[in-house]
Amino acid sequence: MSDIKLFHLQGDNVTELTGSAAKIEKSLQEQIEKNLETYLGVRFLATEYSTGVNHGGRIDMLGIDENGSPCIIEYMRSMNEIVINLHEH
Repeated sequence: MSDIKLFHLQGDNVTELTGSAAKIEKSLQEQIEKNLETYLGVRFLATEYSTGVNHGGRIDMLGIDENGSPCIIEYMRSMNEIVINLHEH
């Protein structure tokens, strides 16, 4: 995992949360889709969205942010960790 630390705050008590890396991209993708608005403030629209015949690709996840702008979320595996890249336009 990275050096990013997460904490649970409850009143005056602070507890460090133990992180873990998702072993399977699909399980991470499903978790993010179900909670996209909570994690990133983005409303989920579609998964594995086709870019059409001309481009012949797909977008891992498509959403809309609070300003109504499209968000493209791509998952990439790097150095045995999964990286999420969020593009807002």
